Amino acid sequence: MRENKYLIEFYNNYSEEERLLSKSGRVEFLTTIHYIEKYLKPKDKIIEIGAGTGRYSHYLAHQGYEVDAVELVEHNINIFNNNTLPEEKISITQRNALDLSFISDNKYDITLLLGPMYHLYTKEDKMKALREAIRVTKKGGKIFVAYVISDGCLIDEGFNRGNIDVKNYIKRGLIDEEKFTTKSKPEDLFELVRKENIDELIKNLPLKRLHYVASDGCSLLIREAIEKMDTELFNIYLKYHFSICEREDLLGISSHSLDILEYIGD
Repeated sequence: MRENKYLIEFYNNYSEEERLLSKSGRVEFLTTIHYIEKYLKPKDKIIEIGAGTGRYSHYLAHQGYEVDAVELVEHNINIFNNNTLPEEKISITQRNALDLSFISDNKYDITLLLGPMYHLYTKEDKMKALREAIRVTKKGGKIFVAYVISDGCLIDEGFNRGNIDVKNYIKRGLIDEEKFTTKSKPEDLFELVRKENIDELIKNLPLKRLHYVASDGCSLLIREAIEKMDTELFNIYLKYHFSICEREDLLGISSHSLDILEYIGD
């Protein structure tokens, strides 16, 4: 099992659950659930690859679905197990997204790959993860893949909040000073991509794109305003976000995207 020591150390000291439970973080979660529920059918079997602490897996298991989860980081698995309710039909296995050989082919109706692509830094590894996700999915099944988007992160974490030292990143060659494309290494923790990189990955795979979604849209840019919203205004904002999150002219501002694909068979 391949390990990334930087990744393990990060998640040992980070609360993914808290991020997805804040109002601004919930936009990404609720958007993802909104699209999953478009395609869920009764008795569908679900796998979440790179399940983290299980926010999505537990939500879906609580709706009565059978969910198998795969997670690399032991710390996350411990939290996942602590949050498991007796009535949930759910399992978790410690494995890497690049090798799901313990799972048979064509097993799942819904496959969630909502974390691994954040932390894979070569095309070879990204293709392995996608191919494994395809392999375990039934023909006609739906695959949901999440990415971290470079321009949204650069705008928010770089130019807006200063959490990314843009000048230093350019000097180190991690940001191209002309095209502003990005490079990442395991010690940088997150792989930042653009939609054209995603298009290149999937172009020869037996997949049909159903939706490409700005899963948090501009929510992180205005997170302070969102956190102050009352429930009524937040629900209006969420409705607005759902109405625009597939607009091509707004996709670049999002810090996260969700690619929703159908496995059409080889």
